Amino acid sequence: MEEQDRVASEIQFDECLDRMRQCIGQIIVGQHKNTDLLLTAIIAGGHVLLEGVPGVAKTLSARLVAKLIDAQFSRVQFTSDIMPSDILGTNVFNMSSGNFDFHAGPIFADIVLVDEINRAPAKTQSALFEVMEERQASIDGTVYPMSDIYTIVATQNPIEQEGTYRLPEAQMDRFVFKITVGYPDSSAEKQVLKAHDRRADYNKLANVEPVLSKEDVKRLRAKARSVFVDDKIIDYIVGIVQKTRSHKDIYVGASPRASIALLNTSKAYALINGRNFVIPEDVKELALPVLTHRLILTADAEMEGLTMATVVDSIINSVAVKQE
Repeated sequence: MEEQDRVASEIQFDECLDRMRQCIGQIIVGQHKNTDLLLTAIIAGGHVLLEGVPGVAKTLSARLVAKLIDAQFSRVQFTSDIMPSDILGTNVFNMSSGNFDFHAGPIFADIVLVDEINRAPAKTQSALFEVMEERQASIDGTVYPMSDIYTIVATQNPIEQEGTYRLPEAQMDRFVFKITVGYPDSSAEKQVLKAHDRRADYNKLANVEPVLSKEDVKRLRAKARSVFVDDKIIDYIVGIVQKTRSHKDIYVGASPRASIALLNTSKAYALINGRNFVIPEDVKELALPVLTHRLILTADAEMEGLTMATVVDSIINSVAVKQE
């Protein structure tokens, strides 16, 4: 009986994940890989940075994924004058009780969209350090814990630099993925235009219903943790990360946090692809979004015009999986 319940549960989760993919694909065309990466990050319990030029559906992607999960959602628009108290909250004196009452800021939700994160000054960006790493906020000596499925999805525009503040490496390292959202191809863009032509006044998110509950997300995270990883796969992850620390074109390599991120996301990626074990292709698929934002190229490599993606690809191709 327990085995039947387990199989039924797995089928239910597979169907829910497929429904989420279908729903996202109907609204956001041509971003199937990015959709899988977003779902992987949430199941792995990590934060995500979406990077791309304006108008490529970064914010819409984050809002849509949050809508498909029956959880509390909050959006924060970062600007150059936003202060830490504007996002964390503050204590306000209550005249009737004679005490200070804490008024929580928008960062207190299950899934938080931080739009244009690089537009806030360093003081405000640093206010996210604790909530991203420890899932708690310390305000006036009191610690306020975040929810069990707490996830930050941040966006930034890599092109426009006026009025922006580059994220420090320590904060970049707290994002499990940096997902680069590019332009759609001609076929996908044609689909977007035809959809808008048919439904010019249609609110894309108005009729979207949740597919997963908070408890479902917690159960999926527990299932991901139980996904089997062979020692050869662990050696493969270690080999890739170690290579970033000795590569001639990399000035600062990946930390052990990157190794853990690659392991955890590979397990979640295997799960959403219907497997209870990790294969080398899972690691290869995720190495780029896990590593590119954690590394710093040497000055010579930058002068030669090398990109981080090119260097990481060369590392992946140079490390082999150990055979029996």
